[in-house]
Amino acid sequence: MKHSLYEEERITKVAYDHKIARKLYAYLKPYLFGVIVSLLLLFLTAGMELLGPYLTKLAIDNHIARGKLEGLSNIIILYFSLLVASFIIKYIRFYIMALIGQKVMFDLRTKIFSHLQELSLKYFDRNPIGRLLTRVTSDVEVLNDLFGAGVVEIFGSLLTVIGIIIAMLLLDYRLALACFTVLPLLIYTSFLFRKKVRLSYLEIRRRLAKINAFLQEHITGMGTVRLFSQEEQSFKKFDQLNFEYYQEFLRTIFYYAVFYPAIEIISSLAIALVIWYGGGQVLQGQIQLGVLVAFFEYTQRFFHPVRELSEKYNLLQAAMASSERIFDLIETPPAITDIENPIVISDFQGGIEFKNVWHAYSGDDYVLKDISFKISPGEKVAIVGATGAGKTTIISLLSRFYEQRQGEILVDGVDIRRYAQEDYRRHIGIILQDVFIFTGSISDNIALGRDIPCERIREAAEYVNADKFIEKLPGKYDEIMKERGANLSVGQKQLLSFARALAVNPHILIIDEATSSVDTETESLIQEALTHLLENRTSIIIAHRLSTIQHVDRILVMHKGRLKEQGSHAELLRRQGLYYKLHQLQYQGGSIAGLILIALCFGGTFFS
Repeated sequence: MKHSLYEEERITKVAYDHKIARKLYAYLKPYLFGVIVSLLLLFLTAGMELLGPYLTKLAIDNHIARGKLEGLSNIIILYFSLLVASFIIKYIRFYIMALIGQKVMFDLRTKIFSHLQELSLKYFDRNPIGRLLTRVTSDVEVLNDLFGAGVVEIFGSLLTVIGIIIAMLLLDYRLALACFTVLPLLIYTSFLFRKKVRLSYLEIRRRLAKINAFLQEHITGMGTVRLFSQEEQSFKKFDQLNFEYYQEFLRTIFYYAVFYPAIEIISSLAIALVIWYGGGQVLQGQIQLGVLVAFFEYTQRFFHPVRELSEKYNLLQAAMASSERIFDLIETPPAITDIENPIVISDFQGGIEFKNVWHAYSGDDYVLKDISFKISPGEKVAIVGATGAGKTTIISLLSRFYEQRQGEILVDGVDIRRYAQEDYRRHIGIILQDVFIFTGSISDNIALGRDIPCERIREAAEYVNADKFIEKLPGKYDEIMKERGANLSVGQKQLLSFARALAVNPHILIIDEATSSVDTETESLIQEALTHLLENRTSIIIAHRLSTIQHVDRILVMHKGRLKEQGSHAELLRRQGLYYKLHQLQYQGGSIAGLILIALCFGGTFFS
């Protein structure tokens, strides 16, 4: 595995990007009232924080030092009331911001998932699923930390620091300047900490991405790991990735273990300077004892928000990086969009025409080259050819999962780009070889969220012989499916997909090799179901077993992206061309040599 695929985690070069901040503000704006309330409460609590040491000064200078106890109880009651009020206000403020953070997360997740559904399959071809899941989960969670505890707290810490500085200067500027002599050392320590921790956090995210990718791949492929006895090798790889992550986390712990004691030492140094200089001033009668005690408290309180600002800086930096990745996704335009005023489908017949269609997924590596053919409404057409011949691309373009590079695709004489995608696909049913079963009941998997009556679901299941296995399940149509339908066989999944397609009665039916990897009994059920499905609708069948398509109206033979032959089964055999040779090899080349000839044939060396 190339880990470079998972090392896309990055962090912005600056802690604050005003362009990203404006985009984030759009999600915060609906809850601006709550933010304003939180800021007002913040100003109130900051003022209370500043008032506490001043009350201590008053108690000492006006009462304790003078031996005047009258009025001291009032100051004590006021001090205690401030503590209680501060607790209540902080609780309300934290609750409001946590609620806003959750609401912003909800909005972002909804927006991301909604946008993901609008993107074309080309986007998912180029972006690993694990990376997209990270956007919806961990990146959004980082923003929750920012909105829930970061934005207002940053302002709070700054406001507290500024307030303490002003209060100290007003009490005694000489004592304040003595205390501030440690600021250069404090600034340097904080800057160094932020720099080291930022880089360490980046490495942690990269190494965690590697672990997640490895786990996703090896848990999904656990059967293959065991089949080839790769448990020990897999464990060694995981152990190495886990150890690297562990080492990087230890490095971060080391930085915090050094930073906090360093701040405590600087704080102690500042307090020592206050006691040394302030004590001398008290002895000389230059300042009152209450002022010195107040300075002592202010100095202690000054370093707490400084520590918080250093942590919030890293949070802000991580949030900027996560926001950049999220907005990169959200702002990725869909490759396929509807035109303004699309044609409303009123009478869908299902006639299909490809006119000089060319398509390449990347660059000029064309997988379809000048393809032209017509399919009449109700006609049953099969497409055969080697892997990479362009069969799947034809149905992908017809379904408008991708958009052709050149040429036109017409349905009922109208370019499919003039239809609204949702309206158009409502008339198409696709049955794939690898059936995807969602977690939920049998009925849910047939309806797929569409408004289909229970009677219609049961009729569709009976029509395609799916009811035979459904009725044997403990919960019947309410039986809950495990992840990806793990409690169903391949054939049962296929029959369920038939019922899913039939439930909406599509005008165009596309089937991708429905009888592969099933036993003989299930294949007979599938063939019988296919007979029912193909009645009275335009059908396109991609097949590898030629025995399954001998009774279709027409067969299209693809080779290296070009349409080489077309006609009925009998006509193509009489021509003794590409289809004839494939038929001979498939039915008469039962030996290993025959299989090799087939490989050579479709590799291009036989028919070139």
